[in-house]
Amino acid sequence: MAVTKIYIVYYSLHGHVETMAREVLRGANSVPDVEATLWQVPETLPEKILEKVKAVPRPDDVPDIRPEQLAEADGFMFGFPSRFGVMASQVMTFFDNTNDLWATQALAGKPAGIFWSTGFHGGGQELTALTAVTKLAHHGMIFVPLGYTFGKGMYEMGEVKGGSPYGSGTYAADGSREPTELEIQQANYHGKYFAGIAKKLKKRSPA
Repeated sequence: MAVTKIYIVYYSLHGHVETMAREVLRGANSVPDVEATLWQVPETLPEKILEKVKAVPRPDDVPDIRPEQLAEADGFMFGFPSRFGVMASQVMTFFDNTNDLWATQALAGKPAGIFWSTGFHGGGQELTALTAVTKLAHHGMIFVPLGYTFGKGMYEMGEVKGGSPYGSGTYAADGSREPTELEIQQANYHGKYFAGIAKKLKKRSPA
């Protein structure tokens, strides 16, 4: 059977989205005949600003991605922190540079999912996802939401938990909070669930 290639493309300033991305990766790669890889969106902030905001070092084992490389994959999961209810500007800039792909609709028909990190409840656990879908729609990509397929974990009321029917998520608070075990489990499930959908779509697509 042909391998389904999934690119997990993310941006992480303080490490929260990176933690989620690695768990999404594990979940996706647990599906037979799926090959998922991690990619980082290029940084746009100068080093001086990164030092002031105490950004964590970017991992050496995850390469930066160029927009044209998206055409190589069968499906995508995009991860990002929220800024005022929308994806971080670094990810916005990355999508702004996908004009050639948009012009040819090279990504049309390919599945895409999203995951994120926000500061607090008002930080966009749903709004960030909704505003991100516009990027996918203009490229003709098929948005694959998480729905309520994660089961009882979606209804957890005994602890603070990120995520929504649109995808998996976490809260960073002031930056000191780390993804919880339940959020990690949801991210892993999300990767596995999305990979299964992408695999089915690849199998049904014309040669």
